[in-house]
Amino acid sequence: MKKMKFSRVALLLVGASFFACQSEKNEQLDAAAVNEVSPEIVAKLANYDVNTNDVKMVDFMLPDGTTTPMIQMEGDIHMTEAQALDLPNLQGISGKNYHTNNLVAQNTVIDIIGFTGGGNGLSQKGRTGLQWAVNNYNRLNLSITFNLTFGTDYQSKDMVVYNNPSQSGSGGSAGFPTGGNPHKFVQIYGLDSFSNNVNEHVITHEIGHSVGFRHSDYTTRQSCGQNSNEGSAGVGANPIPGTPNGYDPTSIMLACFSGSSDGEFNNNDVTALNYLY
Repeated sequence: MKKMKFSRVALLLVGASFFACQSEKNEQLDAAAVNEVSPEIVAKLANYDVNTNDVKMVDFMLPDGTTTPMIQMEGDIHMTEAQALDLPNLQGISGKNYHTNNLVAQNTVIDIIGFTGGGNGLSQKGRTGLQWAVNNYNRLNLSITFNLTFGTDYQSKDMVVYNNPSQSGSGGSAGFPTGGNPHKFVQIYGLDSFSNNVNEHVITHEIGHSVGFRHSDYTTRQSCGQNSNEGSAGVGANPIPGTPNGYDPTSIMLACFSGSSDGEFNNNDVTALNYLY
């Protein structure tokens, strides 16, 4: 996530002045970077309505400080090549919302850990934000629930939330579910100067990606002061029934957030979560 100068379906907040994005780098990639991703995978991502203009391979930092190659797209979404190839083909699919094809299995207890190890461990604000974020989901009595612990033994967990001190800007990053499982790795960075509520917001947002949600301003990125469609060929996300087709200025899943974010779901976010889970 990179700060912005003042000027990630009915997806699940920003105040009147938007100045930070959930891991949106927003830079132009050169041809060499794009070519690091194979044409087969680029085509697969295009069929999944991902904007393939900013797809690149990156060294994704894990909680123990090591890195692994991952594909980065839309600024705050990461997945392995195998996960990208496993995505369903969504071109021509009709229905409620395409994320119903790529969700966490129903009646799943997600073991989530806040990483506390040296270097990449969560600060006190990060730990508080994670606890509040988990509370946001669990109080809705969804078919997925979160079992939160803190520590360093993350390998066996379904999801791990940790800090990346090497990342510039402020925000977070995550990925989409695969095989009925949530995306495992959720990063945050540059958030210690923000409130507990902002930490809660960013973590809640990134967990939203990890269980299958795209940005609620998917078609415009309006919360970032932009007018661009994240989907390929101008194909936007089909909204979940009961949620607005247009811009939802207080959704937790807007692409960009502000320093006044309170970290809570709005009514449309709750409708979306209850519809899918």
